[in-house]
Formats: sequence, structure tokens, C-alpha cells
Amino acid sequence: MIPEMLRNIWMNPGPSISSHSSTSLHGLETFSWTQQTEAIHPDCALVVQHMKAQEECNQIIKQEKRNVSAATGCRTVWDDIRCWYRADVGQVVSVSCANVSQLFANNKGHVFRNCTEDGWSEVYPYYENACVFAEYEETETETTYFSNFRQVYTAGYATSLVSLISAIFVFTVFRKFHCTRNYIHMNLFFSFILRASAVFIKDGVLFSDENLDHCLMSTAACKSAVAFFQFSILANYFWLLVEGMYLQTLLALTFVFQKKYFWWYIVIGWGLPTTIITAWILTRNFYDNRGCWDDTDKPLIWWIIKAPITASLLVNFIIFINVIRILVQKLTSPGVGGNDTSHFKRLAKSTLLLIPLFGMHYMLFAFLPETVGAEVRLFIELGLGSFQGFGVALLYCFLNGEVQAELKKRLWKWQTVWQTQSYLSYNKRRRTLFTESSTITQISVLDKSSPKDQPGSETQVLTHTVMPNSISTV
Repeated sequence: MIPEMLRNIWMNPGPSISSHSSTSLHGLETFSWTQQTEAIHPDCALVVQHMKAQEECNQIIKQEKRNVSAATGCRTVWDDIRCWYRADVGQVVSVSCANVSQLFANNKGHVFRNCTEDGWSEVYPYYENACVFAEYEETETETTYFSNFRQVYTAGYATSLVSLISAIFVFTVFRKFHCTRNYIHMNLFFSFILRASAVFIKDGVLFSDENLDHCLMSTAACKSAVAFFQFSILANYFWLLVEGMYLQTLLALTFVFQKKYFWWYIVIGWGLPTTIITAWILTRNFYDNRGCWDDTDKPLIWWIIKAPITASLLVNFIIFINVIRILVQKLTSPGVGGNDTSHFKRLAKSTLLLIPLFGMHYMLFAFLPETVGAEVRLFIELGLGSFQGFGVALLYCFLNGEVQAELKKRLWKWQTVWQTQSYLSYNKRRRTLFTESSTITQISVLDKSSPKDQPGSETQVLTHTVMPNSISTV
């Protein structure tokens, strides 16, 4: 029973693993144990402990087989759970559950085994009775929950992808929208597209096969997928920062050459994430080249990414507060009409519009450890975050008054052109039909009035006139 559970944990380490990465064991069989442990995902420490204990026990068994003096008593054996070391006949060996495996919830219990002349006795009491196996059913329930949650964020990122690509198409096609503000919006949209694409690529690389092992994993493909995922997140946060800086610049400076600052925005939005991710990749490669680089066990290395993200959120939060302060001042100034209720509504609307643009919902967990509020963090960062791109495209493109007016104008223009072309085509066909029918009518009239077919025509008159003269002449 216990070995079977260990195998299940090996193949499905639980939600903490399934939310990260996995790699097949194909091609790793020739690795030594030391090389394998370097490629073990940190969350698979339980499996590592079990495999290492088995390896050490097998080494002792081999040594005892070569050592003739150790032939007396009960030799060292491996019972698929732990190693029972050599004992003399009549000796009772007691082992604490804490020394057996971290699988057991009751670490205060003990299991025993007697060394008899016939060899080792059975373990008593059984492991599951003495140590109480941790409830594995909860892990299966959580795995189902995370699997369903994965479908939610997949739908969210797919929706965001379609809306963001459509928004970029609108800003690109219509020349009226070619300005610094929309260029920044387009770069932000593209960072959201990269983020959604990175999620799909990571899931495709790591979870394309349910039979992949989730503990031994250290392929270039999964590392590249995780690195690209981290870069897309960095770029997304920094373009959110650029949006805040641009808005702050517009509010603080009355006259500003926007094109002058645009290239600085490009450097911040794309240059800084590239520099940070390069430093992180080099550090992981030389100092912590384990697994698929998706763990956060070494804080110093993880803070290479987390520190810039946290700093960008902090700066954006300060800008957000300052923008709200400026809006309050403008709405409460004597020159602005309306009562307090209308001012509050306009302020609330502006605030709600700025929250997704500045990424303020990420501030809830920006300064907390990764283990704090894991489920809530997952819901906000993956659940709501997956639809953030859709919300930004909707608010700053499709619900924008200028965009709607231009789309209506172009739609009316295209409709007018289509109607005009249809009318002209109809008239052309009508004229063609009229001309053809007129020609046919004229031909039929001419045929009816032709002298060849009429008995009283000039030809017959002339014949009768000439013939008598010729007869008389003869």
C-alpha cells in the first residue's frame, strides 16, 4: 500500500508540483544518482528522500554480501519503505515514524521488527496503523481543483488574446490613432499577448502528457519555457509602469515633447526586462541549475526577478495615489460643475479605470511571502489576472469614445460605399438590359417594314413599270 502511494506521489506530486513543471525521464536513465538529485524539483523532496534512502541501503547490502564476518544475525534489508540495518538474533529493533518518512502525519509512533534465527519478522504494528499515513485523498481533491482552475485561466488568457490582437489591429489600421499614447497602449497590449502566449507555451511543454514525471525534470525545453514566462511577466509589469509614468508626465507637464520620451519608455518596457531575465538565467545556470527553474527555494536568486517587479508596483502605486489626488483636485475645483454625488461617481469611474491599467490588484501580495494566502493569490494572479488583458483592451480601445466614433464613421462610410456600388451596379445592369431590349425592338421593327416581304413595295412597282416599255420596244 505504502509503495503504491509513493509511486502516485512520484507521478503526481500534488498541486504545488502540477502548478509548475514536469519533464519526462526519457534519456535520464544513464545519469548517476548525484546527477539525478541535481535535477530534482525541490518540491519533490519526499521522493528524493525515499530514493536516496533506497540507494544507500542497496550499497550497504552489497558491502555485507562481500563481508563474510557480517553473515551472522539478520542482514540489512530494504522493505520498500525504509532500510532495516543488520541486527543480532534476538534483538528487537524499534524505529520512530519520524525516521521512516515524511509521509506519516503521526511522527511520535514507532514500528518494531524482531531478528530471529529464521530472519526478520514482519513489521508490527503495520506502518499505516502505527504512523497514520497523511491523507492523500485531499491531494487528489486539490489536484482536481487546480485542474479545473487551469481551465478557467486558459479561457481567460484565450479571451484576452483575441481582444488584444483585435485592439492592436484597430490602432494599427486607423491612421487617426497613430500617436504616442496609443503606441504605449499597443506595447502594453503586446506584453499581455506575450504573457498569455507564455502561459500556453509553458503548459504545452510541461503538461502535454499526463504520464510525464513531475519530479525528475531538467530539460532545455522546460527551462526555456519558464524563462520566457518570467520575461513576459517582467515586460508586462514594466509596461504597466510605463503607462503610469506617461500619465504622470501628462498631468505634471503642460507642454511636453512626447516623442522625446517615447524611446525612453521603450528602454524601460523592453530593455530592463531583457537585462533582468539575462542576469537571472545566468545565475540559475551557474548557481542553481536544478529542475525547470520554476522554484523559489533560494530567495537571493528569486529576488533578481521579484525585486524589480515589487519596485515597479511600488512606483506605480505612488503614481496611482498622486493621479487620484490630482483628479480629486480637478473635480472639486470651482470651475467644474455638478454636485458631490456626480463628482464621486466620476472619481470612482476614473479609479476603476486606472486599477487594471496600473496593475494595482497585484499590490495585495507584492510584499508578502509566496506561501501566504496561496489560494487567494492564485485566484487573483491567475484567475483575475488572466482576464486583465481583456479588461485593458475593452477599457482603452473598444469602450473608448474616439475609437467608437471612428469605427462608426468607417462603418457608415463602408456601408455608404457598398450601397453606392450596389446602386451603380444595379443601374448598369438595368441600362444594359434596356439597351439590349431596345436593340431587339428596333430590329424587329425593321424586319417588319422591310420591302422584300411586302407585295406593294417599290421593287414590284418598278418591275411593272419597266416591263411594258421593254415589250413595246421589242
